[in-house]
Amino acid sequence: VLITGGTGSFGRAFAEYLLGRPQPPARITIFSRDEQKQHQMALDLPPGRYPIRYCLGDVRDLERLSDVSQSVDVVVHAAAMKHVPAAEANPIECVRTNILGSHNVVLAAQRNGIARVVALSTDKAALPANAYGASKLLLERMFLQADLHGSTRFSVVRYANVFGSKGSVVPLFLR
Repeated sequence: VLITGGTGSFGRAFAEYLLGRPQPPARITIFSRDEQKQHQMALDLPPGRYPIRYCLGDVRDLERLSDVSQSVDVVVHAAAMKHVPAAEANPIECVRTNILGSHNVVLAAQRNGIARVVALSTDKAALPANAYGASKLLLERMFLQADLHGSTRFSVVRYANVFGSKGSVVPLFLR
């Protein structure tokens, strides 16, 4: 299993969930661009103790993503620029990560014959009112279109604010 954005709130929780299963995957690859988060995660989930591999990289880099995704059966695509104000202030960065990066996930999966790819989306993709929601709507369309061609199965899941995740509205409500 390859988890893009593997050091984020979802990625880390999902890796811990998989590792706690009676039969965890043979290998979990954590792919993210934040070396400090990877270092911290590796201290908590060391590769010598768990079937886990940490790979620095960015979904914006198709070649790196293609290399890391070789011999992978499943990709969970959680990498994203997800903070709405940051996406509004930097829309091209949002496009590069959430749309072009997601397109790279599709291309790498097709190149490597990966069986299944699941992308995380958001409730903000329904009638988007901001750059983040629009970028996730386009991710959904890309994945659904890619699912029509070839043997790789592409799926999308939507969810809303996750309690306690980075960027959650909960701290704002508590303040």
